[in-house]
Amino acid sequence: MKNNKLTTEQSSRYNHLEKMSTLNLLKNINQEDATVAQIIQKEIPHINNLVEIIVSKMKLGGRLFYIGAGTSGRLGVLDASECPPTFGVSDNWVIGLIAGGDGALRKAVENAEDNAELAWEDLRKFNICEKDVLIGIAASGTTPYVIGGVKEAKKHKIITACITCNKNTPLAKEVAHPLEIIVGPEFVTGSTRMKAGTAQKLVLNMISTATMIRLGRVLGNKMVDMQLSNKKLTNRGVKMIIDELGIEKETAKKLLHKYGSVRKVITTHQINNNGL
Repeated sequence: MKNNKLTTEQSSRYNHLEKMSTLNLLKNINQEDATVAQIIQKEIPHINNLVEIIVSKMKLGGRLFYIGAGTSGRLGVLDASECPPTFGVSDNWVIGLIAGGDGALRKAVENAEDNAELAWEDLRKFNICEKDVLIGIAASGTTPYVIGGVKEAKKHKIITACITCNKNTPLAKEVAHPLEIIVGPEFVTGSTRMKAGTAQKLVLNMISTATMIRLGRVLGNKMVDMQLSNKKLTNRGVKMIIDELGIEKETAKKLLHKYGSVRKVITTHQINNNGL
């Protein structure tokens, strides 16, 4: 597939950007961004199917892996890294890998994404196996690092999926569950950190959040397993307890300090149903 056939590489619908006022630049960028959620909506049935598979695998002890390069890789690592503090899960539940390693999160690593063998080398360090699910993230759908990783995973009978922003890409053809989010040309031609990146972030949020809820990591609508790693989060935990149990703030603080977890406070109250 040649780049001139990729939707993400097509010329912007806007021209002479350098002549636009700041206000017009912002309005036009926002106008483009506003289309992304509507486009994702069309893919919800496919996202649903993938989440159901991820949940079933993780209930059996499997894990969720993301692989990507550049912006796509950073978004995968970001989503994975936010699961432990948000849902109180091990950092081994959702694992994000980027071409070139963690150093590539801040600075591009030359030629890393062009190495088709590198992803599998990275995945093997985590002993990836049939119980796991692998999602390759690549806006273009042509990144060798990602394609190589999913191809090798298939050989090892691992369920594969992808998030891409072009239709009928080499990556999509290699996976069992392709999510093709076609957001159209970028405001700045080829800058897939914009709409494509936004689409990938939204889909990743949907996948990980829905998965964690289905795995019981949310109670009601609250992050009862979140890590209480700073004052802001501790205060949030206290408020959750107050809202759920209808008790005084000082009592909620003492209970949270005693049990160290919003969930433990709430479930213990439910068991002892006498105000603790």
